Amino acid sequence: MKWALVIVAMGLALSSPARAAQLEGVTLPDTQFVDRTELRLNGIALRTYSIFQIPIYVAGLYLVRPDSDPDHILRSADTKLLDIRFIHDVSEDSARTAWREGFDQNCVAPCRLRPDDLQRFLAGVPAMRKGDRYSILFTRDGAEIQANGRHVGTITDRGFATAMLTTFIGPEPPTARLKRELLGAAEERQLHASGTVPRTHR
Repeated sequence: MKWALVIVAMGLALSSPARAAQLEGVTLPDTQFVDRTELRLNGIALRTYSIFQIPIYVAGLYLVRPDSDPDHILRSADTKLLDIRFIHDVSEDSARTAWREGFDQNCVAPCRLRPDDLQRFLAGVPAMRKGDRYSILFTRDGAEIQANGRHVGTITDRGFATAMLTTFIGPEPPTARLKRELLGAAEERQLHASGTVPRTHR
């Protein structure tokens, strides 16, 4: 696995859709384009923390074709995008702990991560602040990671990349709600005259 800490354009450009999905004040477009490939919003989800349900981030999972089967999504070699918008500060230690726990709980046989690869990945996980954007582009060969539009990492091991996505939609996600909504099982969107599609959660 190669972990590159250089600023490189990832070739990811937002479209200008007439519709969008909205959650906790965060608006995500219905479509995004990656190297001429149109990806569609499969689900928009809220990540909360603790019994107090503190909102941490809003995430959108983009796929070539809508899919509610996590195993099929994880096996697919199609391009996928996880777009995360933070609505609460997260320290480096907290972010790295969350990733480590996600891998421990979801990377079970036959999944196997080399300890050195895992440590290099965790060492590159940054602190995130309210308003920051973190995105992971999953490709046939691995994954590209950006923080606020800056390239911060390249994963060249497809198995490791798949394990990353598994921490969100695998058997032990951060919350059941996050997985359910990323898979498109949240409430139906209601169109406004403006063309924005809100999602209301209580």
